[in-house]
Amino acid sequence: MAIMDFLNRQFIDVIEWVDDSRDTLSFRFPDDDKQIKNEAQLIVRESQVAQFVYVGQFADTLGPGKHTLKTENIPILGDLLGWKYKFQTPFKADVYYVTTRVFPGNKWGTANPVMMRDADFGVVRMRAFGTYDFKIVDPVLFLKEVAGTDHQFRLDEFTDVMRSRIVSVFSETLAAAKVPALDVATRYGELGAALLEPLNAAMRSKYGLEMTSFVVENVSVPPELEQAIDKRGAMTAIGNLNDYVKYNMGNALAEGKAGTAGIGAELAAGLAMGQSMMQGGGMGAAAAPSMPGFVPVTAAAAPAMAAAVPELLTPEQVAQALSVSVEDVLVELEAGNLKGRKIGSQWRIGRPALDTFMQG
Repeated sequence: MAIMDFLNRQFIDVIEWVDDSRDTLSFRFPDDDKQIKNEAQLIVRESQVAQFVYVGQFADTLGPGKHTLKTENIPILGDLLGWKYKFQTPFKADVYYVTTRVFPGNKWGTANPVMMRDADFGVVRMRAFGTYDFKIVDPVLFLKEVAGTDHQFRLDEFTDVMRSRIVSVFSETLAAAKVPALDVATRYGELGAALLEPLNAAMRSKYGLEMTSFVVENVSVPPELEQAIDKRGAMTAIGNLNDYVKYNMGNALAEGKAGTAGIGAELAAGLAMGQSMMQGGGMGAAAAPSMPGFVPVTAAAAPAMAAAVPELLTPEQVAQALSVSVEDVLVELEAGNLKGRKIGSQWRIGRPALDTFMQG
């Protein structure tokens, strides 16, 4: 009787694992150098699979349920053990339990900037971070590529191992998707959903994992790219750039903010821009908007006006030219002896008018 008890203690007749940790991804059943008894019972609970490994070779994978270990339900292991004609004996093999439930709320992030080639801005450096949920879908590949022979592979170890790998897959997927930098930086709420399937294609084939969700919480880009994005948004808000320039010129004339050289430069630049946009079909035959100080310009008149812009003088410049006080010049302007035009509260005198006044 003592001999039978001793022999029974050398064999394993029930294999099971109760997971109460909630953070264990894989667990190797401790055999204490014992052999598994013929027709032993293997118990696999929900959200688990049992993976047999014999001398470094992956054998059968059994799902949830109660299994009697014999040739019929472990055929691969039977072949590796050399069982022929249903000859069964106690055997040694490693049994790994792998958790298949979803592990939610895991963080990811780029420790270093990700280099991305963009059609608008060239090579762009960006950082990103967020969260993801995942589950194991291929226990063999997961044990081979991620967990290895660890007797209890936990979530914190997984995070350390996979952080750089996930960022690498994210970078490759983002580059292959050719998402514009403007969309990455401003629409990252949609970016995670768009990248989920391409990411999963890589994660399944490389690591036996599947992400059930991938969230990009924030993307940061260099300050110069942020400024470019802001300028692009401002240009979009402006709309018709030709109308915007002419509107600002009209306001400057009405308020007298432009100097003598400034008015000529602004008019010449505005007319040249208008001519260029009309030749490109940007304005067409649309009527000019009604704005304070706005002077409509036709395509035919634009070149002549650009060439015939007169030199305009302020009362101060006229006073300096005549060696008189500014008050004297204003008196002559009010009397009409010196011809000028009052725009708002400011006087402007053309060079021909000053010449006529000097000759008269």
